[in-house]
Amino acid sequence: MDYSADFKKKHQLFLNYIKFEKGLAFNSINSYQIDLKHYFTYLMEISIFHINDVKTEHIEKYLYKLYEMELAQSSRARYLSSIRAFHQFLYYNKYIDSDVSENIEFTRKKRELPDTLSIAEIELLIDKININTKQGIRDRSMIETLYACGLRVSELINIRKNDIINEAEILRVFGKGSKERIVPIGSNALYWLNRYISDVRGNIISNSLSNDIVYLNMRGKQLSRMGVWKIIKYYADSAGLFNVHPHTFRHSFATHLLEGGADLRAVQEMLGHSDISTTQIYTHIDREFIKEVHRSFHPRENYRSS
Repeated sequence: MDYSADFKKKHQLFLNYIKFEKGLAFNSINSYQIDLKHYFTYLMEISIFHINDVKTEHIEKYLYKLYEMELAQSSRARYLSSIRAFHQFLYYNKYIDSDVSENIEFTRKKRELPDTLSIAEIELLIDKININTKQGIRDRSMIETLYACGLRVSELINIRKNDIINEAEILRVFGKGSKERIVPIGSNALYWLNRYISDVRGNIISNSLSNDIVYLNMRGKQLSRMGVWKIIKYYADSAGLFNVHPHTFRHSFATHLLEGGADLRAVQEMLGHSDISTTQIYTHIDREFIKEVHRSFHPRENYRSS
């Protein structure tokens, strides 16, 4: 992407400063350079082309976008560090009027109730996919698999053909720390996965490094996390749904299983959580569902003495 003249100028001033005045090592300079280019790309996506037009809320929204993309906490902290160093340099040297990054602190995200979709909302989103196209078949397969198996986006994009065990309707998944687990996939998602492999994947695969990776972009390369995020955002926007990202399907998977009466330990195993306390966050949602059922159906709930 071609950056605005202001971003280019300020970026180069900062790089000269950390290279010649601070004497940072090549790897450190390169890290700052990459982080800030990603930052500029985001700003231009939201129609900001001058650094003086950036506000604190823009940086906060950018950090939340990185969270939605499932970047590790350490990576998100590094991005903020680069942004703060950049704004601080510009402010101290009077290139900008104020340092809008000054009061932003990186704190560990509180364990809040995760965003989920209802079953009807998931069906609405899936109905927006045009399955008469190669890309649509791939996208349908990808979203069905995300939701059916409760996968992390990193797990989805690293599925290989030999991880699919058709006769048993299970998927071999490699989670955090390359820890292996087996997850049921179900006949519907398995149908779309196999249809994508048989009807689409062979037509877009290249002779590059894709090997037997299942999910590819339309150029035959392995799909990236950002690629999956953009695909899901497109269909969510088409369906009029907001704040939907790949992890939303994982949250919905766990919530719907528990609402249906699934055992917490079984859900823990399917999600690949090493600690059941991580899975227990979904029981809060489950409790709300149970209370609603109680309110709706208990014979004494709506009884009022005369």
